Amino acid sequence: MLELHHNFASTCSQKVRLVLAEKGLEYESHMVDLIGGEQHDPAYVKLNPNHVVPTLVHDGRVLIESTLINEYLEDAFPEPSLAPADPAQRHAMRMWTKRIDDKVHSMAGVITFGIGARPLVLQGTPEQVEASIQQMPTAAKRAQRRSVLQHGVKAPEMKPALTAFVAMLDDMESDLAAAPWLAGDTLSLADACVFPYVLRLDHLAMTPLLDAGVRPRVADWYARVRALASYEAAVTAFVPEVMVELFRKNGEEVWEDVRAILAEDD
Repeated sequence: MLELHHNFASTCSQKVRLVLAEKGLEYESHMVDLIGGEQHDPAYVKLNPNHVVPTLVHDGRVLIESTLINEYLEDAFPEPSLAPADPAQRHAMRMWTKRIDDKVHSMAGVITFGIGARPLVLQGTPEQVEASIQQMPTAAKRAQRRSVLQHGVKAPEMKPALTAFVAMLDDMESDLAAAPWLAGDTLSLADACVFPYVLRLDHLAMTPLLDAGVRPRVADWYARVRALASYEAAVTAFVPEVMVELFRKNGEEVWEDVRAILAEDD
C-alpha cells in the first residue's frame, strides 16, 4: 500500500510522481495545499517535520525527502530499473541528484515565489502574508520568502537563483553530448530529479533559456521527457492549466528584467 502526500505543482512531488509512473506503481493520493498552508498543519507535520512535500507512506512506513524517496522506490521496486548498471554512470546519476538538492532546489523557491506565485500571494492582506511567512520552520527560509515577496525579481536573492539554474542548464548541455540521458543511454533517477526544474523555467516563461538555438541538447532532452507516458501521469494529470497560464503571464512580464540580470556578467 502506497500513499503519497504531495502538491500538484511542487517540483519534488513531480519527480516522485514521475518515478511512480515509470514503475507503474499505484498509490493513494493526498493533495497538500501549499498556498493554503496545509504543510504546516500539526497532523501533517507529524508525518513530515520539515513542513514540505512529498511524503510517501509505504505499508505504514513514513518516508521523506524526495531524492531519498526515489532511491527507496528503486530499491523496493527494482523493475523497471531507473538506475544505471554501470557504477560510473550510477555515480553520475547521484551527482545530478545531489546537485539538485544542494544547489538548485532552494533556488527554485526564489524564482517561483518571486515571479510566478508572488501576485497571487500578495492578494492577501499584509497580515495574512506575514502570517504565512511566520509558519515557515526556519528564520532563513522566512527571510528569503519575505524578501522575494516584497521585491520580486529585484530581490537580492534573484540573481544567484537564476545563475544556479543557468549553470544547471549549461552542465546538462555538456553532459548530454555523451549520452541521450543525463546518466547514460536510458532514463534514470537523474532525469526524474532534474526535469521539474527545467519544467519550472518553462512554466515561468523562461523558455528562451531552453531554446534549441541556444541549448539544442537540453531542448531535445526536454522534448523527450515531455513525450513520456509518465510525464502525462506525473504532470499533465495534476498541474492545472490555469496555474501554468498565470505563471507564464507573470514570467513574461519580467522576462526583460531577468534577461538584464543574466547579462550583467557577460
